Amino acid sequence: MKECHLIRVYGIVQGVGFRPFVARTASACKIAGSVCNKGPYVEIYAEQTKENIDLFLKKIKDEAPERSAILKIQDTEIELINFSDFKIIESQKVKGDIFVSPDIALCEKCKKELLDKNDRRYLHPFINCTACGPRLTILDSMPYDRVRTSMKNFPMCPECDYEYTHEETRRYHAQPVCCNKCGPELYIIEKNAEASIKGNDAITYCRKLINEGKIIAIKGIGGFHLCCDATNEEAVSRLRKLKHRPQKPFAVMVKDISCVKKQCKLLETQHAILNGPQKPILLLKKKEDTILAPSVAPDNPNVGIMIPYAPVQVLIFNYPDEYKISDYLIMTSANPSGAPICCNDKEVIKYILPICDAVLSNNREIRMRCDDSVMSWHENKPYMIRRSRGYSPIPFMLSSDDSQNLTKEKSSVENKAKSVLAIGGELKNTFCISKNDLFYPSPYIGDLADVRSVETLKNEIELFSSLLEVKPDAIVCDMHPKYNSTLVAEELSSKFNIPLYKVQHHFAHVVSCMAENNFTDKVLGVSFDGTGYGNDSSIWGGEFLLCDTKDFTRLGSVKPFFQAGGDLSSKEGWRIAAAILSDASDKYSALDFCSKEEFSVIKKLVSMKMNGVVSTSAGRLFDAAAAVLGIRKASTYEGESSCCLEFNAESLLDNDGQLSEKNSELIEKLYDEFKLLSGSSFIQLKENFFTLKTDLLMHFIADKKLEGFDSSVLAFLFHKIFAEMIFEGCVYSAEKTEVKTIALTGGVMQNILLLNLLEKELRKKDFNILIHSMIPANDGGICLGQAVIGRSLCV
Repeated sequence: MKECHLIRVYGIVQGVGFRPFVARTASACKIAGSVCNKGPYVEIYAEQTKENIDLFLKKIKDEAPERSAILKIQDTEIELINFSDFKIIESQKVKGDIFVSPDIALCEKCKKELLDKNDRRYLHPFINCTACGPRLTILDSMPYDRVRTSMKNFPMCPECDYEYTHEETRRYHAQPVCCNKCGPELYIIEKNAEASIKGNDAITYCRKLINEGKIIAIKGIGGFHLCCDATNEEAVSRLRKLKHRPQKPFAVMVKDISCVKKQCKLLETQHAILNGPQKPILLLKKKEDTILAPSVAPDNPNVGIMIPYAPVQVLIFNYPDEYKISDYLIMTSANPSGAPICCNDKEVIKYILPICDAVLSNNREIRMRCDDSVMSWHENKPYMIRRSRGYSPIPFMLSSDDSQNLTKEKSSVENKAKSVLAIGGELKNTFCISKNDLFYPSPYIGDLADVRSVETLKNEIELFSSLLEVKPDAIVCDMHPKYNSTLVAEELSSKFNIPLYKVQHHFAHVVSCMAENNFTDKVLGVSFDGTGYGNDSSIWGGEFLLCDTKDFTRLGSVKPFFQAGGDLSSKEGWRIAAAILSDASDKYSALDFCSKEEFSVIKKLVSMKMNGVVSTSAGRLFDAAAAVLGIRKASTYEGESSCCLEFNAESLLDNDGQLSEKNSELIEKLYDEFKLLSGSSFIQLKENFFTLKTDLLMHFIADKKLEGFDSSVLAFLFHKIFAEMIFEGCVYSAEKTEVKTIALTGGVMQNILLLNLLEKELRKKDFNILIHSMIPANDGGICLGQAVIGRSLCV
């Protein structure tokens, strides 16, 4: 006997080939009915016997497209409608949770067709199917259909239209479907060019320029990249000079996995991420015999590697012409320093064409710019540094049960919690919009010191809000009064006449870690970074906080010091070192990280409390240690000195991450000496507040450097003692509060060596440890924490 069922499927079921999958599955199960995209969910009518419908539902659950993510399936039996066949019907938008698919890297089937001489899409630079291609970056509004994307400007030819409308094809309802006849067109932009080079001739021209050691800009899915031969030291050095980027590493795009293995150490689990549907930039260890140019990542054992994810990138490596180009290309974001990635011709002509030899562009518009995601690796899984392409705008779910992210079958459709807009941080800005139990972090924008980043933030908030159909009930921002992010929040709060909540920076860090781990009970937050405006108007940066999602209590910090030198001190670690060691400046002048005259000036500033601020910045302590040890006196990009300190320490480790017996014994001996010097305790109590004896640590490593100890040994010792100090602070805080869950967050926790040392000690005491994975520990992740706090305050 036939039955009719109304089935609703919630989750990431748009832009991933879900409706065509449902139609094919219905055909296999002999189901009559329809499937329609409603925006928040896919709605299915299914008529057949109970056995067939049960099989149909099982296949939907078990065989859904790998890029989909089902949150919940609602199944209700209704009266028979007597369908004659099964159809995909026109999308109908309704209210509810919105799930927007991120952009998806070129799939293997499309790549095979792209390079197949007998395929009608041979060498088509915009090839895609239901399993791959642009999504977020071409989207105007929901539901996700071609007419609401920038592909609406390219009418389908008869062949593409047939594929789009027939379920037996791989492009059945693939919204960006096109071919060489009907798709977008490539073209070259040059300075003072007399004639335009178009079509695939433009690819050959770019390959010619790369082969000659030139620099080109290439339009990808979410913006432009600057590209040159990564094995050509002259070309890479020239790019550094033109981009005013003396030391910060460049990302490298590598032809395929086999080429990656020739230059880098690659774990099998990393292989799966590097070559998966997101294809992020992954930080890998360089091999000693690498052919990559030294200027790709100067003084850095790691290099950021990604595999081609857009068809045009595959063609740059593989186009059949007379030119032989490198298997390794610099592919760095094309943007002015501090500004967002360029995403249109107007921007690239103004800002990028002056520093490159040509631009390869196309006439498919990018609606929302989206930079590449970047990740490190920790405990055999991703450790996100920049969450953007491939991952945003997949939401996170926070609820009172065990549900997490998009992997649990839990719906929040009936939840009427107020929506908030969290503006995010001043550095590495991303924003976040909450809707019900879902929190949607935006793609990466950048540092808001640049007015172009501020304008991008405003524009993308407007577009994001429109896509998610959200009108926020409140706005949340950092409490720093002079940040541009704060000014944007105040402007929007006034414009829409809605409440504004200003949230302490390190509190937001901790709650972001809680939210990622779907943890809502009290935690002890270890929030260590460079800068955050404190409740006492000083600069915080090394904080122990007792937190829930509404409030926090500050329990301890690193020992406060005077951050002499104003804004310069955040870039010049020698100033921090001189300030902390100023009480014995004559003694430490021999270390030569600054002159006697500079020491004298800093000493005077400290004594008079002029041109500086009181700070507990953990990040600045790492910079100071790098200066004292002669590793880096100053940074040319954020985190450079701290990274170099970590690299020097890690240079002592073998391939298994172990110290040699000799170095292990030496470091333990020095550690014991410091412990004796500190009175066997690394913390100091005063009126229910504790501080870490970090000033004593700085003096100790300076003394040992004067005694002639190796800088790498002392760098490792610094990490070890610092980890032990944090551990002791956690133990004391747990005894005081009876809370045994520790959340480790903040930019300093991107230091994998420190994180490993700290986690090792915490496990000995059976702490429940929360760490980041898919949300950055740095300021790129605080928008999630702000949004969760804001929603708690709105209730």
